[in-house]
Amino acid sequence: MQNQPQALSFDKAAFQASVKQHLLTTYAQTPATASARHWYLAMSRALAETSTGNLIDTEQHLAATDCRSVNYLSLEFLIGRLTGNNLISLDLYAPVAEAMAELGQNLTDLLEEERDPALGNGGLGRLAACFMDSLAAQEFPAVGYGLHYEYGLFRQSFDQGRQMEAPDGWRGQEGYPWEIQRPELNQTAGFYGRVEVYTDEQGAQRRRWVPGMQVEGVAWDLPVIGYQNHSVYPLRLWECRAPVPFRLAPFNEGDYVGAQAAAIEAGNITKVLYPNDNHDQGKTLRLMQQYFHCACSVADILRRHLAAGHPIEALAAQETIQLNDTHPTIAIPELMRILLDEHQLSWEAAWSICNQVFAYTNHTLLPEALETWSEALIAELLPRHLEIIFEINHRFMAEVEAKWPGRDDIKQKLSVIQEGGQRMVRMANLCVIGSYAVNGVAALHSELVKRDLFPEFDALFPGKLQNVTNGVTPRRWLKFCNPALSQLIDEKIGTGWPAQLSQLSALADFADDAEFQQRYMAVKKANKQRLADWVADNLGIALDTDAIFDVQIKRLHEYKRQHLNLVHILSLYHRLLNDPQFEMTPRVFIFAAKAAPGYALAKEIIFAINKVAEQVNNDPRLGGKLKVVFIPDYRVSLAEIIIPAADVSEQISTAGKEASGTGNMKLALNGALTVGTMDGANVEIREEVGDDNIFIFGLLVDEVLELKQQGYQPARYYESDSLLKASLDLLLGDTFTPGEPDALAGIRHNLLEGGDPYFVLADFADYVSAQERIDEAYRDQAGWARKAILNTALVGKFSSDRSIRDYVNNIWQLEAVKR
Repeated sequence: MQNQPQALSFDKAAFQASVKQHLLTTYAQTPATASARHWYLAMSRALAETSTGNLIDTEQHLAATDCRSVNYLSLEFLIGRLTGNNLISLDLYAPVAEAMAELGQNLTDLLEEERDPALGNGGLGRLAACFMDSLAAQEFPAVGYGLHYEYGLFRQSFDQGRQMEAPDGWRGQEGYPWEIQRPELNQTAGFYGRVEVYTDEQGAQRRRWVPGMQVEGVAWDLPVIGYQNHSVYPLRLWECRAPVPFRLAPFNEGDYVGAQAAAIEAGNITKVLYPNDNHDQGKTLRLMQQYFHCACSVADILRRHLAAGHPIEALAAQETIQLNDTHPTIAIPELMRILLDEHQLSWEAAWSICNQVFAYTNHTLLPEALETWSEALIAELLPRHLEIIFEINHRFMAEVEAKWPGRDDIKQKLSVIQEGGQRMVRMANLCVIGSYAVNGVAALHSELVKRDLFPEFDALFPGKLQNVTNGVTPRRWLKFCNPALSQLIDEKIGTGWPAQLSQLSALADFADDAEFQQRYMAVKKANKQRLADWVADNLGIALDTDAIFDVQIKRLHEYKRQHLNLVHILSLYHRLLNDPQFEMTPRVFIFAAKAAPGYALAKEIIFAINKVAEQVNNDPRLGGKLKVVFIPDYRVSLAEIIIPAADVSEQISTAGKEASGTGNMKLALNGALTVGTMDGANVEIREEVGDDNIFIFGLLVDEVLELKQQGYQPARYYESDSLLKASLDLLLGDTFTPGEPDALAGIRHNLLEGGDPYFVLADFADYVSAQERIDEAYRDQAGWARKAILNTALVGKFSSDRSIRDYVNNIWQLEAVKR
């Protein structure tokens, strides 16, 4: 069990002196000349001094205790701004606010100077960040391993409604104040080259890789600070540089590009998150990125293991490696290469170690999201690894033959190598074969993994496929982002809930208390006003805070069905203009999402929402009853403003497509009512909050499959539903794009002629019905307050602390190490 939080000491005078010292010596400013950004940087540097000291102390303490650790490998860590959250973890928010006020600075204003670290894209990266927070909060030994992206994904803006992408220089010219470079931990990684056969001193024939190019992995640590304890764990990020960044001879001969070619190529590897891979150069760069991440991380894990005096054969007893999705899959053949070629273990010994070290989290059922790489590309870039993959697959195929003799169809399905015109390497299959545990991320998702995605693997490896339902950290996603609600909760049930979220269930006793309902809804109203102020200041749109704030914030993808939301908005627009009997509670629809640069339809959906918003928000005939806002450049710090303000949480993915979701958990925790399908973690949220406090609609997983097998015909829904027909037809002509007829018709075409792959039209009528129930429920403000309170009270299960305990107990087998 988590101990009660303990206050940490704070020397205000020493802290203020450190801030002023950094202002002068680090940033060459005086209090009279310093800008707000300089003050923020100096303050954060002063705070980071303590966290860095505790990071080193924690490392030494863990080394002395000889404990087992988890190494969390993820290409994304969407950590959000660190300063405010770290102040919460350090229990120093109020003392530091007071200290900075005495220096003439407002802490809230200073925190706005921080740019979100651009180290992730969506839920995958945010989950990794929540997990690291929970590991540190509960003091389970851990290291997070990611990449030190220079520009991250991209900074999003809109031009005439269309998404524009620009580099996101999140570190600024001054660097990020919380990071510390660890040159003593740098590693090297190779690419290209050849495999060499040689005879060792014992006369045995062996193989080794001779890379044609080597790069340096520069280690940067960000502190993951435990909640009101003294443990600080590293989020270790690798920056790629050429080992020899400058060659003088070609430079002197006038070959200025050639002199730095290696540095340029190396620097590209960690330039951006997920380089666009719709061309060969992009695919090569992305695979280089993945291998560089794995090579540096595995080397660092082995460095730590061997430095502690452990034999290589004991690796699995001391370390476990969690693969967050398939992006770090290449770590499996990389560890095999090191064990075989450098430590000269037998295949059987090396494979036994690998099979006890790696665990894999599956995040998707979408076939297109299960990574594959061309055999030819791996052969060129990582020739020794391809040999090892072939051998893994050869031996595994013998296991399959023993289980299912003569069943070539099963072999083809389970093989790591996918045959065809271009042979591909299936990374998910390699993960399942090479790991001791595989988990889905919600109960429904994990069942579908076993039933639909990997049924033969489940039969071959009974018990390997498990479930760990996702969670979110209550420190950031309630205590920090919603301070007024947090204070109200403290008053009613005490202050232990951020470390034990199940304690929130005590709030249910106040769900029918009229005074508490009023205070709870007053907090919601104030949060809505804060968001409305942001929208007015940044987008020039006035919002009515008495309206329902209906929120869909997540990565833009067809299966998440932002376009179902859009078609419903069109239906409201149509009814308001054409049905005199139609009444609705004023509604503000709030979107925030980025579309992958190469995802054309996703970008068209953004364009359509923005153009509809322009018309709707400026149509006087609507009387302000309908507003649409698309907030650009979605990131953690914006989510921290939007989520506390939400009345309705849109979780409307096609059943069977969303693995879990964590936005659904954050929104429910902050008192938003879910409208959603029976998909992902929505199923478990419904179990916790009850049918009366959630709005479920749409086809079930098996109904989707049945409709698909029958031959889904979306046009039938269009022809038989006059409201749907009228709504979709608004996308024709130039109602929303004056002078540009049919500029939005592509979405309509996708839904009708394109087959509607995610069953938008099939679920439309039931979605409209659910929205009408929401409208009716909101009119009863006391009833709505009760529902909202119960959502906050009853979602304690969805703490990432509980998720981590599930991993610890069922997969990783760790012990907490208290400081």
